[in-house]
Amino acid sequence: MKRKKKSATEDWLIDIFVWVALILVFLITAYPFYYIVIASFNDGYDFMRGGIYFFPREFTWSNYTSLLGQEKWMDAFKISFIRTIVGTALTVFVTCLVSYSLSRKELMFGKVYRFMVVFSMYVSGGLIPFYIVLKNLHLLNTIWVYIFPSMLNLFFIIVGINFFAAIPNSLVESAKLDGASEFKIFMRIVRPVSTPFIATLALFSAVNQWNAWLDSTYYVSDESLRTIAYRMLTEINQSVGQAVSGGTIVTKSTALTTQSSAMVLSMLPIMLVYPFLQKYFVKGIMIGAVKE
Repeated sequence: MKRKKKSATEDWLIDIFVWVALILVFLITAYPFYYIVIASFNDGYDFMRGGIYFFPREFTWSNYTSLLGQEKWMDAFKISFIRTIVGTALTVFVTCLVSYSLSRKELMFGKVYRFMVVFSMYVSGGLIPFYIVLKNLHLLNTIWVYIFPSMLNLFFIIVGINFFAAIPNSLVESAKLDGASEFKIFMRIVRPVSTPFIATLALFSAVNQWNAWLDSTYYVSDESLRTIAYRMLTEINQSVGQAVSGGTIVTKSTALTTQSSAMVLSMLPIMLVYPFLQKYFVKGIMIGAVKE
């Protein structure tokens, strides 16, 4: 009886320790995001005085109105939305088609193609040859430079090959006996049972598209085609100072509070999408990554 009480006490103490540790980790990781939200709703010059930790001291919408009132930011949001939606859809479609094709054992030269995929993951032609290819394809300074190069995700092709190979071959063979084409088999038989993989691929692709800034730096010079991630990076690299005329503050926003507003707006789309795909996230990765 004493052993049971002692065991119960130890379990109770361990539970308390685990919960305290989890709460501390949550506060340490979540507070920086909360602090950004506070900064986005506080008067810019008041925020520079410091001493704000939990709530805005001088609440204002001027940071958001200042941000959304700038044409360059609105263009950046528009471009990021377009590249994320179109790019994610095409990436999912093309990656799934290629992965399914390479997963079929009857594919001629299948081993060669699979080797080329793995080889391409580790060996790259480099930035300059890639730039020349994009130039010859007339993709520079167009929105398609964000979309076409990312349509084929080599890492997810490897994951997809293992995922589609695990689907029972009897499903495909029965459809072939009924006269279904390969594309029809994929759309009607394979796709419905591939929701975990497709959802995981869509989530990763959307996050990569939304957060991408390197391609906007190297392959685009048209300011109207800059992405939100690029705008945020350039704003952060600029000085925090704002225009002051004759000792009178011109605006209630500073570069820091404007950046905070941009961060909040840039986080919202992913935060709104993730809860709907969360249940497929771990399942999709594990099924595609583990081969029996």
